[in-house]
Amino acid sequence: MIDSPTLPAFDWPILQPGWVWLCGAGPGDPGLLTLHAANALRQADVVIYDALVQETILDWAPQAEHIYAGKRGGKPSAKQRDISLQLVALARAGKKVLRLKGGDPFVFGRGGEEAQTLIQHDVPVRIIPGISAGIGGLAYAGIPVTHRDVNQSVTFVTGHDQSGNTPGSLDWDSIAKGSQVIVIYMGMKHIAQIAGKLLEAGRGGDEPVAVVTSATTPDQKVLETTLGTMVADVAASGLEPPAIICVGDSVKMRQVLDWQGMAAGERPRNLDPLGRGRPAETP
Repeated sequence: MIDSPTLPAFDWPILQPGWVWLCGAGPGDPGLLTLHAANALRQADVVIYDALVQETILDWAPQAEHIYAGKRGGKPSAKQRDISLQLVALARAGKKVLRLKGGDPFVFGRGGEEAQTLIQHDVPVRIIPGISAGIGGLAYAGIPVTHRDVNQSVTFVTGHDQSGNTPGSLDWDSIAKGSQVIVIYMGMKHIAQIAGKLLEAGRGGDEPVAVVTSATTPDQKVLETTLGTMVADVAASGLEPPAIICVGDSVKMRQVLDWQGMAAGERPRNLDPLGRGRPAETP
């Protein structure tokens, strides 16, 4: 167990007073932090963190004040404008501010909005990308978002907009017809509407779907289902957000790539889940 990361020799950037670093904390597992994120945690005076940031990650910044600014559907949440202005106020007070966000700050994380507000108030910023749950979380479930035998395209969409409703700006017909694999963030609340739109647009009811909750954490759960039955299956499973939903044949690859299951002593369910018989390549 590593209590505090020891960074290798490198010309690491210095978090200066009056600056705000917007940093992705990854999908959950502290080991998926970047070294730049670890460097930021060691320097910050204040860490303002989201609901999906694991407490063990905050332990790497014992010198800092920790301020919770999480937003979760259906629960009391801080308003985005208040969070952004709080960042401005802390920076103007001469603090070294770390804004820590789950996943990547620019992937459905509203990091762009916060950075824009900071710059409009003449507060300097640095952006530290993170591993997004739509990629890293699915990889932990044994699902590759791209695989040359499956798909040459993947589309990432959000299941709700700023009003909390299914995004009206999304052309679900085009998404359904144009993308072989669809990855949906924050889609549990409107899962029935999303499934209906995809089915109406021509996706098959037997198309594989995976729902991954609390991805990369010890609480991770994976439900394998189909587009036609996923609404009922999710309801019966009792799964709760946060969740990533993956629609497409790449879900079948979990039958052979469930590396966490293998680590627990399970054998792959199917070495050729696509049934295409392509022989293994010689290294």
